[in-house]
Amino acid sequence: MDRLLQLEVFSKTAELGSLSRAAETLRMSNAAASRHLSALEERLAVRLIERNTRRQWLTEAGQELLQRCSTLLNELAEAEDAVRDRAVSPKGTLCITSSLSFAMIYLAPMLPAFRALYPNLSVQIIAANRYPDFIEAGIDVAIRTREQEPDSNIIVRRIGQMRRVLAAAPSYLASRGRPEHPADLARHDMLIYNLANDPYSLRLSKGNAEQTVRIVPTLDSNDGQVIRGAALGGLGILIQPLYIVQNDISAGKLVPVLTDWELPLLTMNIAYQNRVRLPAKIRVFMDFLFDHIRKNSDPGIWIAPKE
Repeated sequence: MDRLLQLEVFSKTAELGSLSRAAETLRMSNAAASRHLSALEERLAVRLIERNTRRQWLTEAGQELLQRCSTLLNELAEAEDAVRDRAVSPKGTLCITSSLSFAMIYLAPMLPAFRALYPNLSVQIIAANRYPDFIEAGIDVAIRTREQEPDSNIIVRRIGQMRRVLAAAPSYLASRGRPEHPADLARHDMLIYNLANDPYSLRLSKGNAEQTVRIVPTLDSNDGQVIRGAALGGLGILIQPLYIVQNDISAGKLVPVLTDWELPLLTMNIAYQNRVRLPAKIRVFMDFLFDHIRKNSDPGIWIAPKE
């Protein structure tokens, strides 16, 4: 146990840049903290922290130890919390942000069962296709297609990859014909989601063949539901994740085209702030969401969804 406490004192001292501040955080005297740090350096036979009257800094050995022990301490804290959370019902408000489509198709339908399981936890959903700042907006969890965050304090976990589809209303295809080759899309009215990566350049593949088509949209929008509505009205051919239009396709309201060509997969991720102790409300939500998606998605929408 003393060895673990020595590591905690060292890690907290390095984090806060002060032995006295580390002692205060760990609720021990400065003398006790100093003894633990000295004992760790003596046991390892190496100097970990150099200090003078004005500042302190990590030695090379201290930097390596900090990297390794931070991971160890985080995993230990999370393991303790995971066990503790089984006996403690999450409380408070869980703030989630996602696109409007994801909120409508996945989040809203799962909330009754989720709230029945966690009645002391209220949920706030911010439907937005932009990426609001976590701290500024008070967000706990974000569902995003972005695979990396500029803030290193944000953890990104993959939910899974989604198929995308080209589809149009029967009325549009009856009047304009069906495209038989990717190059044919250049003469069709295209409905584009303008927040996609390079939205006006469409890359399709079939076996070893690959085609890239430049698109001048009839309509572009920052919301998938606007594009879906326009396609249902016969305005043109949309490019959307399959989960948004699967029901319309099943009902015959939209018809897939160029089905022998594949579009790049869309990766869906869940992002949250990096914390030593992940709040129970975030952990239970992620577990519930992964399970809900696995059980309630039509075959073919997700590729290797998160287990």
